[in-house]
Amino acid sequence: MAIAFLLNGESVREATAAPSMTVLDYLRTRRHLTGTKEGCAEGDCGACTIAIGRAEGDGVRWQAVNACIMLLSQLDGALVKTVEGLGQGDALHPVQQVLAESDGTQCGFCTPGIVMSLYVLQQEGVADDAAMHEALAGNLCRCTGYRPIVDAARALCAAPPALRTAAPAVAAPPSSTAHGTAGELHLFPDNLADLVALRATHSEAVLIAGATDLGLIPSKKRRGFPLVLSTSRVAELKRIVREPGALILGAAVTYADALAPVEAAFPAFGALVRRIGSRQIRAMGTFGGNLGTASPVGDTLPVLLALDAEVELAGPAGSRRMKVDDFLTGYRATALAPDEVIAAIRLPYLAAAEQLCVWKLSRRYDQDISTVLGAFRVRIADGVLVSLTAAFGGMAERAKRARALETALTGAPWGEQAPKGIEAALAADFAPLSDHRASATYRRAAAANLVRRLHLATTRPDLPLEVHAL
Repeated sequence: MAIAFLLNGESVREATAAPSMTVLDYLRTRRHLTGTKEGCAEGDCGACTIAIGRAEGDGVRWQAVNACIMLLSQLDGALVKTVEGLGQGDALHPVQQVLAESDGTQCGFCTPGIVMSLYVLQQEGVADDAAMHEALAGNLCRCTGYRPIVDAARALCAAPPALRTAAPAVAAPPSSTAHGTAGELHLFPDNLADLVALRATHSEAVLIAGATDLGLIPSKKRRGFPLVLSTSRVAELKRIVREPGALILGAAVTYADALAPVEAAFPAFGALVRRIGSRQIRAMGTFGGNLGTASPVGDTLPVLLALDAEVELAGPAGSRRMKVDDFLTGYRATALAPDEVIAAIRLPYLAAAEQLCVWKLSRRYDQDISTVLGAFRVRIADGVLVSLTAAFGGMAERAKRARALETALTGAPWGEQAPKGIEAALAADFAPLSDHRASATYRRAAAANLVRRLHLATTRPDLPLEVHAL
């Protein structure tokens, strides 16, 4: 039951390390690859960034991930590259060379993670500024010298193709459907039927997709998982289906894989997805995982509510569908039965003349948890707000519809004058708490201002509402 992968070109079969050990701990303590650093240990700073390759078509798709919250068992069947695996002897890799020449190395602690993020960007062959900034958004260098790093990225992406290194043709095959040692057992069913059968037998097991939330337990609390059911090999949970009336995302579809179809169908939702964590997080985190955790500040949940999305659940008795609004029952609580798993999420397309607007307020623009998030589906005709579905995150014990607001504004004039009664309606809907991110007073004011922003965005599309960095 060894975990098999290729590490910097070397074939590894690991049978003695606990499968819940973080990849960061494994690299540093078992393989002595100390170039990969521990900074925050929660997937924020990017100092632990490594590159993971998976077979795709005739080649390999490389993605940057956070080693600090990734479980060792998640490496099975993957190509793994750390900063030590880039150069050849004393010769630096082009990424390392250009970063040094641009004076972007800083103190050096964050540099290996930056190198790996740029390595993945280089493999993608993308050369525009937006892609560079997005690739580096998950690397929070504390030495404040971002300009030289961006200069290095520009020089790297402008380099002729000969400087780019070719990816290996194949990745290592998964070794087993079970990995167990040190009192732990991680099971990797090959299909949905097997996953449901295991879930029915082992309702106490931890269900893991990307582990971007659960990965904090071994990383920060230093506790492993005795029994894990993984969704990583269940093809049915990774499907993306474009039906005539809806976009269907399998529960194990990652943010990275869903970005293009979501952005095509719902541009405002796509813009939000680009702000969920970093590219490292989006390569691992899944839509089903975000829904299943039922966090009151889960970024996707208000949008699912605004779209009147449905969730498909699979269990021993078959499948059932329900509205996401009914699925979320309280603080980190759902209607999921102990023997069920989330199979898919169904996103109905917008009807004719409908608009979707989504805005996230957070202390940092990139890679931060929402303070307040508002999602609005509206239809306006002849200066009247004909229909409104509004949902907020960060305003209650769970993401919730603002039904009093919907009732107050539906049918109201929607012209030059801002709508009245916003604060009163929101007060009937929500009684937010104060915490370390914001006070209740701020949250109430911010939510009301998002409704006013909705009014401006839909009546004055020519009016600039955001400040963009040059």
